[in-house]
Amino acid sequence: MGLEEEIEAIEEEISSTPYNKSTESHIGRLKAKLAEKKEKLENQSSGGSGDGYAVSKTGDATVALVGFPSVGKSTLLNALTNAESEVGDYEFTTLNVQPGMLQYRGANVQLMDVPGLIEGAAGGRGGGREVLSVVRTADLVLFLLSAFEIDRYERLWNELYENKVRLDTEPPDVTVSKKGRGGIRITSNIDFGLSEEVVKEVLREYGIVNADVTIREPIDIDLLIDAVMENRVYLPSAVAVNKVDLIDPTYAESVREDLRSHGLDPEEVTFISAEKEKGLEALKDRLWEDLRLIRVYMDKPGRGIDYEEPLVVREGATVGDAMEKLGGEFEERFRFARVSGPSAKHDEQQVGDEHVLADEDVLKLILRR
Repeated sequence: MGLEEEIEAIEEEISSTPYNKSTESHIGRLKAKLAEKKEKLENQSSGGSGDGYAVSKTGDATVALVGFPSVGKSTLLNALTNAESEVGDYEFTTLNVQPGMLQYRGANVQLMDVPGLIEGAAGGRGGGREVLSVVRTADLVLFLLSAFEIDRYERLWNELYENKVRLDTEPPDVTVSKKGRGGIRITSNIDFGLSEEVVKEVLREYGIVNADVTIREPIDIDLLIDAVMENRVYLPSAVAVNKVDLIDPTYAESVREDLRSHGLDPEEVTFISAEKEKGLEALKDRLWEDLRLIRVYMDKPGRGIDYEEPLVVREGATVGDAMEKLGGEFEERFRFARVSGPSAKHDEQQVGDEHVLADEDVLKLILRR
């Protein structure tokens, strides 16, 4: 029996086994085995193929534009960036990852139009694994949906989940520290939702027989497997609904109802027409907000404050992070910095390299000669 048949058999057994306390350990073992075999199949399929969609990351942040074929991704990319992606009304128009650069508020945001996903992409259909591997390297996933096919959101979300992409969530607060002996010891000060035996069965399925496990939040079997596997990618996501220019006003509420039925808040969704270039400024604002970018204006010796080309970093970045992005010898020569703006108590506040910057701060570095 090949790996694909083994995976299918395990999935069938899981779906046919009723979940209760008496079967919990068995299902835990099955799910752990399933994740392991899927990982093995993926490694076999991608090994040495040379058919990937490698795109060099550049700019201040990267957004993966994800959607089913012919939803308007190429049209949107062309409207937002300097890219020239082939556009057509048939499936698989975009045969390779098409990057483009969005310049907004002084930032360079790389958008990647990946080939249209189809069901089964995580299993390899249509070069799906190569496509999804590009998504995993992004800083944000932008779902593009047609106003007439909102139901496809769930299918896209599932394809990413199957490829170990976890959206809009944090890694499970579980620590597994392997040790040489002593068996598996579980520590928690909460009712974390699984029996200790289930936790041990899952770990043993991965060959972990000696470990200290600390669980700090409620989890299920899938979250436990995520914590053990340690190869999941956690990304924020945004949703845009395209082709709103084709919607009859009386149909608008139906679209909103469809969004709600798939767990999407219409107030959090950006409605656009890529063809008519409507709603694009709102979409740019959404990307900026979800990427958590901020601008820092550098006060350069002898040249004054550069408002034209700000240094773009993430929210929470420190003076030290800014110097690291600038490169060169700034960190070695750093004495202190002077900051004016939202993060400063007063203009020209003297700070160290751990000072946290805010959007539109003015930063002046004082360096040793």
